[in-house]
Amino acid sequence: MTLLSDVFAQALNGLQYGMLLFLLSVGLTLIFGMLGIINLAHGAFFTLGAYAGLAAVAGTRSFWLALLLAPLAVAAVGALVERTCLRPLYARGAPAQVLLTFGLIYLFDDLVKWIWGAHVRSMSPPAAFADSVAIGTLRFPSYRLFVIGFGLALAVALWLVIERTRLGAVIRAGVYDAEMAAGLGVNIDRVFTAVFAFGAALAAVAGVVAVPIQAAYPGMGVEILVRTLIVVVIGGIGSLKGSLAGSLILGEAETFGKAWLPDTSMFVIYGVMALVLLVRPRGLFGRALR
Repeated sequence: MTLLSDVFAQALNGLQYGMLLFLLSVGLTLIFGMLGIINLAHGAFFTLGAYAGLAAVAGTRSFWLALLLAPLAVAAVGALVERTCLRPLYARGAPAQVLLTFGLIYLFDDLVKWIWGAHVRSMSPPAAFADSVAIGTLRFPSYRLFVIGFGLALAVALWLVIERTRLGAVIRAGVYDAEMAAGLGVNIDRVFTAVFAFGAALAAVAGVVAVPIQAAYPGMGVEILVRTLIVVVIGGIGSLKGSLAGSLILGEAETFGKAWLPDTSMFVIYGVMALVLLVRPRGLFGRALR
């Protein structure tokens, strides 16, 4: 493989990985921006989505149904967590919220082990994307191209919903000033639950999409959570375009770092974050915290 082909292949891999990070980070950045909490359990929703997707595929024999059913199930779990666990802690400050969501990581990981066991489980990509396609002299898995296209399509759909609909206006109002939105008659508690459930569903979508690439195993959410938090920091809190930009930057940086500088790949990740924060302390599209 020539240098140019290698650069192109790594760029495509980085784009696919960046889209996966976007699916996971966009829900987290909305939750962080609106509710004001760092939801460390977000990675657990990613794991639950992966295993719920495996269960749905086993029951329906359809990847596409799994991509629909698993996020709905995890959204219900997310709504339950927000209403019963997080809502009483909103007034108690960040330490209590962080401790709770950190504990939920272990709770959900043990739940996954109890239901599905601790061994690695895999899933085949859908038949339509089971082969590879030729791109010049390079053959690239068509499923990874699907992940790229799916992530971009979802980014456009989310932008349209958030920027062009009444629901999006309510969400944006809640992100920027929840007290003012409540004063204008918005049921902010209901919006909080909906946003938290939606963020959990997006994490589950990322989990289902990730399984044909990296398989499913307990703790997979913990591993990717750190990168997701870095994406939120790079892109800026509460910003959809920040999530997309941060995901693409980190996806490319980590992919090229692992390929060309494997011994310093983690340094590359944190180096990119440090460079961004030196220039933009609030992230690329961030705002001041309330």
